[in-house]
Amino acid sequence: MVTFLRRLMPPTGPVRALAVSGFAGTVGHGVILTVSILFFTRSVGLSADRVGLGMTVAAACGVAASILAGRASDAIGPRPTAIALTLVQGLAVACYPLVGGFTGFLVAAGLVMGCHSASEAARGALIASAVGAAERVPARAYLHAVTNAGLAVGTALGGVALHRDTRPVYDTLLLVSGALLVFSGLACLRLPPAARTGRPAGARPWDVLRDRRFALFTVLNTVLVTNDSLITVVLPLWIAQRTHAPIAIYSAILLLNTVVVVCFQVRAGRRVEDVPSGIRALRRSGALLALCCAFFALAAGRAPWMAAAVLVAGAVAHVIGELLYSVGSWALAFELAPEHAHGQYQGVFTMSIQLGGMVAPAAGTALIIGGGTGGWLAFAAVLLAAGLAAPTVTRLAPRTHREPASH
Repeated sequence: MVTFLRRLMPPTGPVRALAVSGFAGTVGHGVILTVSILFFTRSVGLSADRVGLGMTVAAACGVAASILAGRASDAIGPRPTAIALTLVQGLAVACYPLVGGFTGFLVAAGLVMGCHSASEAARGALIASAVGAAERVPARAYLHAVTNAGLAVGTALGGVALHRDTRPVYDTLLLVSGALLVFSGLACLRLPPAARTGRPAGARPWDVLRDRRFALFTVLNTVLVTNDSLITVVLPLWIAQRTHAPIAIYSAILLLNTVVVVCFQVRAGRRVEDVPSGIRALRRSGALLALCCAFFALAAGRAPWMAAAVLVAGAVAHVIGELLYSVGSWALAFELAPEHAHGQYQGVFTMSIQLGGMVAPAAGTALIIGGGTGGWLAFAAVLLAAGLAAPTVTRLAPRTHREPASH
């Protein structure tokens, strides 16, 4: 057991510093995800429609900000960009208790969501600059496991606030979340400044927008990343409205997902280190995610024990597909980018994740909750097609040269 736990610990050096920063930040983010909607509706007094509209606008801010943050990371460096964005996010969260109306909510939520997405893009570039090419996917796997643990802690803290459901408790936890985010940004000061990589002759500031290979990968990633919303948004509604399974099974599914990701994401990352292995991971991920959709569809109309068993089987297929999707997408996001432009490539990669997160809840609830079993099978077909299309990425153009000449 001790040996197993040691394997989960990130190595000393930059990855450990990033892990400390990431854990603090995701504890704070977990609290925000858990309490912000009810805080603004129950404590501030905003209508659910206005909060929903504001969160949609804030998510759109995140999509745009991730691209700009990627460009800033290339121009001034990923470390100062990530630190500044995380500090602003923390201060904006700390201002949530001061919000008294819709306009203030819109500004604060836009800053929080925009800085969160932008800082994720900058952190991707920061990983690329802090560790060698061969260690980037394993490092990201370590950090993903750590952030999942942080989200679990933050969600648990948020659950305490929801149970108490009082304004002072909400205010206190939001201030704590803001402080954690500020600490997360300052923790990145322990990282050494990134060495500047010269831009090769002929390279442009927005080369990523002309990269057909990366554009196709971005589209496929936008589709495959919807697997997260299927679990967090669509599945609980499906269990409650379309199956006879006990609703408590959803808590068990979330616990299973968190434990497997924390324990096995690092191991999955060790097996994926280049474009071919990343392509294989995405192809297998698409198949497993399609299989999980089929399992979830089978739960409708079954006896409670059978529905629960089928849902758990689908959850197992999903979490393995999620592990493979994560390492495959990280491998391609790093390996398809030239060394001088990791910021802009990570910015577009983060944008695709945000787009998937925006589209999936509405599309999933309309297609699956409204259409039933056929909706799950339609999603299965789309995910399978995205996975099978992954090898096409490498056929569009030769692989990007990874060591551009300096000026």
